[in-house]
Amino acid sequence: MSHPFVFMDLRTTDRDRSRRFYTALFGWTVTDLPAGPGTVPMFIATDGPWGGLTQLTENDSRRPQWIPYAPVRDLDRLVERAVELGATVARPRVDLPQGSVAVIDDPTGATLALWEPMPETRP
Repeated sequence: MSHPFVFMDLRTTDRDRSRRFYTALFGWTVTDLPAGPGTVPMFIATDGPWGGLTQLTENDSRRPQWIPYAPVRDLDRLVERAVELGATVARPRVDLPQGSVAVIDDPTGATLALWEPMPETRP
């Protein structure tokens, strides 16, 4: 089995504070990469970005947390199956240039992002 996660997202109430904490604690590199009209801070390894820092808004009731991204081949089918198994959809499908993502909460409340890369970027 290959690694079950392809990306990690740190949802935080203070991106700058989180950035300082993780770079000081582990020596991780964070680089601001272009995303739409602005930039997004991304954790970078020698082979490229492996995680990002997402700023929670005042309207977001979820707590700060790390969210793993699991790769899937048929996002809509997997979301449907997850719901059949007791999950709830925390964020419906969003299509991005690199692929599509949906976020579910499993039956115990643990959050997981399901990531379907664009066909030409699939491993």
